[in-house]
Amino acid sequence: MSVVLAVIDLGTNTFHLLIAEVDNSGSWEKVLKERITVKLGQGGIDRNIIAPAPYKRGIKAIEKFHIELKRLRIKKIVAIGTAALRNADNGVAFRNEIKKKTGIDITFISGSEEATLIYLGVKQALPNWDDVKLVMDIGGGSVEFIIASSKKILWKKSYKLGAALLLDKFNPGDPLKKVDLVRIKTYISEQLSDLFVACNKFQPQQLIGSAGSFETFATMIKHRFPNAGSHYGKTAHPVSIVHFKQLYKELIVSDKEQRNKMKGLIKMRVDMIVVAALILKFVLDKSHIKSMKLSAYSLKEGVMFREIK
Repeated sequence: MSVVLAVIDLGTNTFHLLIAEVDNSGSWEKVLKERITVKLGQGGIDRNIIAPAPYKRGIKAIEKFHIELKRLRIKKIVAIGTAALRNADNGVAFRNEIKKKTGIDITFISGSEEATLIYLGVKQALPNWDDVKLVMDIGGGSVEFIIASSKKILWKKSYKLGAALLLDKFNPGDPLKKVDLVRIKTYISEQLSDLFVACNKFQPQQLIGSAGSFETFATMIKHRFPNAGSHYGKTAHPVSIVHFKQLYKELIVSDKEQRNKMKGLIKMRVDMIVVAALILKFVLDKSHIKSMKLSAYSLKEGVMFREIK
């Protein structure tokens, strides 16, 4: 007999809802997948606060999900709060309001737990690999890195380097000024020093980008380089580092008006994509990794896997 399970991932930029039917063998099949842009970190993430406007957007998003969950009569719901919520002084107030209005219990997870769940999600997209890989997830409030084989995690860490957080912290010009670039790169370098020590130790051969910004990079590359192929409908897809670096050159000098016209760049990522690209380019250069892949699965699929195993 199958059961239906819902996972809600309350990210800093986007709230995700994944509903799946789980059979007796533990396999699952998607019933519904929705996302709502909330930009929870806007105007307050660097001060550890959810500002009034994003707070309201977040509440409305969960209420909308709740309508869908009631319509489908879903009994088992797992809701996970990540960086913006776990770090916000009013995160508990947000959680309590959601509980009162919808009955949904939100669990705040640590950065370390988040990294583990991302790894579990990626493992479903790329079931078996023998070499050591670097898994990377660029969120709005944090960035997670996991060095692992498909058998075990060798090293993991969550950093307060999310794209929304860096924008709030540095308030850079648009387009980025040279001084902004230097300041942000210096900060990233200081924060990630132990990541590169771990990369030197474990020698990951490939970077696996987990959903989100990486899907946007893959889509933008597809529009610019038709021979790159499409990732649509796939759980994993190769992304050329050469193509990404060419895209980076375009993004790093762009302003918002120009980005709004770029093919493959969805509206919710127009503000943050430059910083996301900057972080990824820095990691690729410093780690000397030569190949990259997109994983369509991330945290919510990792939560699904954990719940049914």
